[in-house]
Amino acid sequence: MSSSPLRNLKPSVALIGCGKMGSALLRGWLSARIVGDVFVLEPAGLPDEFQDEDNVSGYDSAAALREIASEIDVVVLAVKPQIMAQVCPDLKDIIPANAVVLSIAAGQTIGGFENYFGTDRAIVRSMPNTPAAIGEGITVAVTNKNVSAEQKQIASALLRAIGQVEWVDDEKLLDPVTALSGSGPAYLFYLIEVLAEAGTKAGLDKDFAMRLARQTMIGSAALAEADARTPAATLRKNVTSPGGTTAAAMDVLLKDNRMQSAFDDALAAATARSIELSK
Repeated sequence: MSSSPLRNLKPSVALIGCGKMGSALLRGWLSARIVGDVFVLEPAGLPDEFQDEDNVSGYDSAAALREIASEIDVVVLAVKPQIMAQVCPDLKDIIPANAVVLSIAAGQTIGGFENYFGTDRAIVRSMPNTPAAIGEGITVAVTNKNVSAEQKQIASALLRAIGQVEWVDDEKLLDPVTALSGSGPAYLFYLIEVLAEAGTKAGLDKDFAMRLARQTMIGSAALAEADARTPAATLRKNVTSPGGTTAAAMDVLLKDNRMQSAFDDALAAATARSIELSK
């Protein structure tokens, strides 16, 4: 690191991009008090909610970071994947050689970042999901060979600000991870949609059906979390009395393995697309 180990577990961070996910990260870091100084590169300006934070300062260009570059321990890339090629070259010659680069951008590989920053750079690639915006996400991360145990510890702490963190050893797993947890919120939101629509077709008022569907999803997720040691299949069976209404519905959903097959195909398509986008 650029100074004492972990700066007493409070690294100085350059946050590149402060949109929804970048702001969620920063909000979490400040709440948990796990960072030292935070240098925010955001052309649109530092969001108002962070203006009065003593350890947060805003910059409108990579060049403006040069004056404080030696203080940076971690560079967190929180910009959209499509502008990464514009941002990274500007940072390459500014950030210290011993600063770790942590990306939360989808489809951006470690190899791609090594092309930008060099093969000796410590790089962490991660894949969060949108519930991270409210601190309820799950992020899966992988490192290159240059990341030390200390740097991995820092990355874990920074990512835990937006939810749970899991580590994998094989970067190729980030493609099915993207398909499952990265895209997963969309599947669950769609399930709320179709459940509410089915309720409407069954005779319920549209808004009433949507309220029921949303809260059923929220409550069921909370129950799964509260009873985390119980398999999901057991939780499902606990609701399904033999010969009852739930059993009648499950007979339809499980017929010919139709629902599993649909999700198999959906995740296969998303995984293939993730691989394609990473090339």
